[in-house]
Amino acid sequence: MRMGEFSRRTGVSQRSLRYYEEQDLLRPARRPSGYREYEEADVVTVRGIRMLLAAGLNTAVIAELLPCMVDEGRILEPACSSMLPDLRRERTRIDEAAAALLAARDRLDALIELTAESGVTDEEACAVEAGGAKRRDHPVASGPR
Repeated sequence: MRMGEFSRRTGVSQRSLRYYEEQDLLRPARRPSGYREYEEADVVTVRGIRMLLAAGLNTAVIAELLPCMVDEGRILEPACSSMLPDLRRERTRIDEAAAALLAARDRLDALIELTAESGVTDEEACAVEAGGAKRRDHPVASGPR
């Protein structure tokens, strides 16, 4: 099937399909005219790519893992336990990223709480002039005087 039909079947944009091909995740056959020709097995491959992307893996990791996956019906599944170190490494990376996001959220919550407690309601006191320069006529905006 050609790219347009394949895109509709998989629900993946043609741009993304070209990107997957650039990343060596997908290898469609080429017609003499240069058009891509996708097989039914490519539908399963794209579903597997989407599943791994949704799991937080980047395309470089997916390129490493994809050859170790097999089609066992509707989606790709791991074929060997040699994938475990890579999967565990990625889980650790995602845990660290999640912890960093939670810490950032906690800092933002603290800032929101301090801002709400300050009782300042004068919006002009918080105004920033064009170019990001702080107003100089307000002690909070300009710092100690």
